[in-house]
Amino acid sequence: MSTVFSLAWRLFRHEARRGELTIILLAIVLSVGAVLSLSLFSERLQGALQERSASFLAADSQFRSRNPVDESWINEAQNYNLQTATRVSTRSMAFGEEQMSLVDLRAVDASYPLKGEITIADAPFGNESVTEALPQPGEAWLDSRLFQTLNVEVGDSVYIGDATLTISGVLSEIPDAGFSIFNTDPIVLMRMEDLASTNVTGPGSRVNYVSYFTGNESDLAAYYDWLRPKMDDEIHSWRAISDDDSPVGRSVASAERYFLLASLLAIILAAVSIAVAAQRYSQRHFDPVAIMKTLGASGPMIRKIYVLQILFIAVLGIVLGIIMGLIIQQVVVWALADQVDVTLSVWHWRPVIIAVFTGAICALLFSLYPLLRLFSVPPLRVLRRDIDSNMSSRTLQFGAAGSAIFLLMWAYSQDLKISAILFASGIALVAGLLVMTYGLILLGRKLGSGSMGAWQLAWARIRRRAMDNSVQLISFSVTIMLLLVVLVMRNDMVAQWRAQLPEGTPNYFLINITQAQKDALSSHFEDNNVEVDEFYPVVRGRFVAVNEERVNTEVTKEDEDAPREGRDGLGREANLTWSNTLQNENRIVAGQWHGDTTVSLPEGVFPVSVESEVADRLEIELGDILTFNIGSEVVNTQVTSLREVNWQTMQPNFFFVIDPAAMQAFMPTYITSFYLDTERKSELTMLLQPFSSVTLFDVDARINQLRDIVDQVSLAVEFILILVLAAGSLVLIAQVQASMDERQEELAILRTLGAKGSLIRMSVVLEFLIIGVVAGFMAALANEFSLFMLQTQVFQMEASLHVEYWIIAPVVGAAVVGLLGAIGCWRLLSLNTTALLRKMV
Repeated sequence: MSTVFSLAWRLFRHEARRGELTIILLAIVLSVGAVLSLSLFSERLQGALQERSASFLAADSQFRSRNPVDESWINEAQNYNLQTATRVSTRSMAFGEEQMSLVDLRAVDASYPLKGEITIADAPFGNESVTEALPQPGEAWLDSRLFQTLNVEVGDSVYIGDATLTISGVLSEIPDAGFSIFNTDPIVLMRMEDLASTNVTGPGSRVNYVSYFTGNESDLAAYYDWLRPKMDDEIHSWRAISDDDSPVGRSVASAERYFLLASLLAIILAAVSIAVAAQRYSQRHFDPVAIMKTLGASGPMIRKIYVLQILFIAVLGIVLGIIMGLIIQQVVVWALADQVDVTLSVWHWRPVIIAVFTGAICALLFSLYPLLRLFSVPPLRVLRRDIDSNMSSRTLQFGAAGSAIFLLMWAYSQDLKISAILFASGIALVAGLLVMTYGLILLGRKLGSGSMGAWQLAWARIRRRAMDNSVQLISFSVTIMLLLVVLVMRNDMVAQWRAQLPEGTPNYFLINITQAQKDALSSHFEDNNVEVDEFYPVVRGRFVAVNEERVNTEVTKEDEDAPREGRDGLGREANLTWSNTLQNENRIVAGQWHGDTTVSLPEGVFPVSVESEVADRLEIELGDILTFNIGSEVVNTQVTSLREVNWQTMQPNFFFVIDPAAMQAFMPTYITSFYLDTERKSELTMLLQPFSSVTLFDVDARINQLRDIVDQVSLAVEFILILVLAAGSLVLIAQVQASMDERQEELAILRTLGAKGSLIRMSVVLEFLIIGVVAGFMAALANEFSLFMLQTQVFQMEASLHVEYWIIAPVVGAAVVGLLGAIGCWRLLSLNTTALLRKMV
């Protein structure tokens, strides 16, 4: 073994000095460096985004209960090194000296919030500032809306239940206020010590008990494992960052899936580059192996020598790749420090382990077939250079390569769906390319015949190097397809995010507008250069029956604790609206919109459109009869359509939209919205002064928070796109370099036969242009399939065709592959015949 190791080490040093190992070494360095830099940056960015997302929960996790939480459960969390905080909330009436209002009463302890910040204002709708304080015992902070509704000022008293509290501050934002605009009451924040004096949590009240937990992920998971068997799903629920279904949570989740996708594609590109490099390494060592066999070296000895060669290369490549990856991601983090909040306080070992695993698996499995070909080279090759390896079947090569790619993708992502989609797309692309290669061979026989011009010479070379060209074509196509997937997903995803919050998105909403106030409010706002959006009529109603079968409405606490039979309802009153015009961002997915058709229904039954997710949850189908109680009246409706609603837009959306004919007897209030520049926020009091009964929702801060996260994620996506593009470009270069040896022999023969340099150069460029066009076109087709599956099955986006890339991809493929081919071959093309012959010796 020592002799074998010594020979392997000497051969390794000798080839390292000659540069023989450069290609495969750079391929491993590229694979490890790309995977590490992408993965490490992705994990750090995800950590920062999750930290931002946690601020909207006021903690890393929340435990919610309808009953008081067992104190021993909270104490147990401290044994898991978790920080805790507590909140009790209920809906109650708040009274000023003259007015009253229903409020969302929140009593918190001194540790609240564990994550995020509380924002207060110097006056209702005034200038905001962050505070670390809380109301003192005996005090309360009121939402800006309540000052208008209750007609109170800071320093006045507010009466809640049996308690009298002093108003000591104006509350602007709390971390877990939520993103629901139309189903939230104005918040009153008070201390837990004052809750008992209010006596508002007695029998019949609906009280929510929330415990907050913050700590590292493993401790939280361990505590949840301890807590889960004790939870009653009817009473308790656990909510973590990953469960956040707010617009912020959905944006962060989409970004995380995109980072995962980009890293998976980087792994595939790395694998392709190593496969190409290993193939060339094997071919360049056919002669040395034949010579060693001629001199008496045994098969096992040769195998050990070259396996050690691969191990030496793999170890060196992994070490250099880790160094390169760390440097790249650190430079990028520093460069983006002002734009993207990337946490540097936590070290992530998983990317390093994945990078090492990637380098080792790629170096071994993607070198398996080339090494087996190398070991099967007969000794007779010393005398006859035309003799190749005895092993010609590529089944093993594709099997080992495919298994390695899928293993790496699954190990890295732990997401079988994404891995399967990408792998299936790749298989389909490879199958299509093999068929395309066969077609090119047949075409090359016709176009490569006749007088020998550059065009004919290019097609003749494509036909002669059919199998090598098939591998090259597959490599180019897979690379272009993966780059297209990353690019198009980035464009579609960022465009979708930005479309949710375009400039001028309404940042203030008005509710409780009466019919008599509509025109006056519109005129008043118009006189002050503020444009009001559409008015939506709203009445509060309770969904009570489906096809005359009563549903559980869960009105009281006693009802919740009692055994229930039958299907569940919404559990609360719903905002019902009516219109014959389908709202923006609403799409009919079943049935027909009642505003577009005349529906014949039984007397006293009216059409209704139901949001599709609510329909699934409540088991509502087309044709069902839904009954609503509105005040003392009963309204019967029939489901004529199901709608898909984009809840991520900051606009009014409704579960039920009824035909206007059904609602003529009801007096609605209206909802509308408007946009006001931040600089004009001080004008809000003047704008609302004539309309004291109208309630204002200020969502400006939430919209700005959403925009900040979208901007950060978009910028991070740009970086990941650049890294994947760089990795793909290096793969293309490696693929061009892999054919240099054979091209050198062809050029020498053509020069010896008198071919002009211009003819040879043009034929080489045309060859790469043809391969680039075919690779680009096939990549565009495979890209559509991959995008359709990813957008519909993974990212929950609306799929669309990208026909422009069917043109762009072949053109860019021809330009890039043609340019890289010309650059890669330029050194050979510039040599004269004598120099070419000397290089072959």
